[in-house]
Amino acid sequence: MAEGRPFLIGILAICCWIAIANADYILYKDPKQPINRRIKDLMSKMTFEEKIGQMVQIERSVASGQVMNKYFIGSVLSGGGSVPAPQASPEVWIDMVNELQRGSLSTRLGIPMIYGIDGVHGHNNVYNATIFPHNIGLDPQLVKRIGAATALEIRATGIPYTFAPCIAVCRDPRWGRCYESYSEDPSVVRSMTEIITGLQGDLPSNSRKGVPYLAGQQNVIACAKHYVGDGGTTKGINENNTVATRHELLSIHMPAYHNSIIKGVSTVMISYSSWNGLKMHANRDLITGFLKKLQRFRGIDRITSPPHANYTYSIIAGVNAGIDMIMVPYNYTEFIDGLTDLVKNNFISMARIDDAVKRILRVKFTMGLFEHPLADYSMTKYLGSQEHRELAREAVRKSLVLLKNGNNADNPLLPLPKKHASKILVAGTHADNIGNQCGGWTIQWQGQSGNITSGTTILAGIKNRVDPKTEVVYSENPDSGYVKQNKFSYAVVVVGEPPYAETFGDNLNLTLPEPAPSIISNVCGSVKCVVVLITGRPVVIEPYLAQIDALVAAWLPGTEGQGVADVLFGDYGFSGKLSRTWFKSVDQLPMNVGDKHYDPLFPFGYGLTTQAVKAN
Repeated sequence: MAEGRPFLIGILAICCWIAIANADYILYKDPKQPINRRIKDLMSKMTFEEKIGQMVQIERSVASGQVMNKYFIGSVLSGGGSVPAPQASPEVWIDMVNELQRGSLSTRLGIPMIYGIDGVHGHNNVYNATIFPHNIGLDPQLVKRIGAATALEIRATGIPYTFAPCIAVCRDPRWGRCYESYSEDPSVVRSMTEIITGLQGDLPSNSRKGVPYLAGQQNVIACAKHYVGDGGTTKGINENNTVATRHELLSIHMPAYHNSIIKGVSTVMISYSSWNGLKMHANRDLITGFLKKLQRFRGIDRITSPPHANYTYSIIAGVNAGIDMIMVPYNYTEFIDGLTDLVKNNFISMARIDDAVKRILRVKFTMGLFEHPLADYSMTKYLGSQEHRELAREAVRKSLVLLKNGNNADNPLLPLPKKHASKILVAGTHADNIGNQCGGWTIQWQGQSGNITSGTTILAGIKNRVDPKTEVVYSENPDSGYVKQNKFSYAVVVVGEPPYAETFGDNLNLTLPEPAPSIISNVCGSVKCVVVLITGRPVVIEPYLAQIDALVAAWLPGTEGQGVADVLFGDYGFSGKLSRTWFKSVDQLPMNVGDKHYDPLFPFGYGLTTQAVKAN
């Protein structure tokens, strides 16, 4: 009997070890388990308060490790211009994100938060990032490469989520967000959803439709916005009403969302605008019925702050319509208390809360956030890298549209000669101004005039391209007498719109602000000139066209102004085409290709071409 005791003791020890091992095993933390099982296991352990917290996204300025822990906050964002410190380095960003993440990980269940930021033309909130041209004027393969580069730069600061792309179909350039739209043509916008595969990675061929996807830790989850019809509002007024039949909504504004879902987009942001008088936030038919059920979207639907006009109703309407995560930047406790009371009083069902939390957890598991919650410094090298700046420079070259080149084809002004010009004039408010070059959503929400981040101005690009013997004179706003007296060989005038974003950019007139008209008149009335327009949309230009020898739409080119000079001086040819109609007068608006009353100054798809000049 004594001989059998060691064997029994051994068996008992093994059983104890297995029991201890099983006690330590947590299914939802096991990456080998299917995501659905992980979600089910975690949901079974969550309290009501923990579920509510997952639906909340707050601003970094009010977030702390303590707040994350106390309220079980599901997500944090940086609003436009919200940074941990002025000109913060990638390391400072990473330290901030990790500090907040540690607060989330210290909760009972250790559910990591998602940090998100607007990366609408590069990592645009961050100093020294590569700022790409805004969406207007790009092509599908180019935007995919831009998406991949942007993902690396966002990851360089420890952030795994961007509120991009904007896939609105801008049908009226009076809208202040028109430059965020790829085109007035839904087929063009649909093709540009290729940026999602750049941001998130290429979706495997066997993937199920509607399931969120992320390729790995060098990618970021994307957000298709703003669902749906925000580009079709009356008079282009931001957050206004889109009057359209269901057929028009589905055929013009919906196709890009269909493509985004096919590409595995992880989140969709709901628009502040209305469709035929009903706020999109409250449109259960389109959010739950069409997007979630018909399109089988299984990611997160999210919105910005509920309006305070009737806060309680806004919460009921939005959550019951199918919205899963709510951006409540500052007054998050008010929202948490409001949502809690509404569920407890049966205005919002627990089933709706569970559906929202399942979707949020699905994205977090898909991201690998439970396995890799904290960022390190290994990717900081990607921020503003030379490779990315060269890509941005290429994007600038390809997005330029040549609208006029001399009075006839036999006497073109462009490309400009690099040599045989003793003295040239560069004029205009946008020639030596990175902030004006980049436009809105750059460092600050509204953008800002001035050299606000690193990059190459158009003036610097011109100086880099001309013969060293050529004198380049810069005068922001010269009078005609000065121009005539100096006997310049030719002039480059760079003018346009000031930076703006969203509602602040709504403009019913679309005229160039002073001193742009005066500069064009003074310079182009005195010497041969090329005018380079830095605008987020077509503007009224016909009154000045006769004075101008050559006209270039450069849109909002970003930090790499050298790309403008590359094409002006013939290192590369002009190849860009208009992605939206250039009107004669605002009285014609809205006017889009295919309309019966179509009578543009320059039609959709227009763009003169030039050939690159061979170097001697």
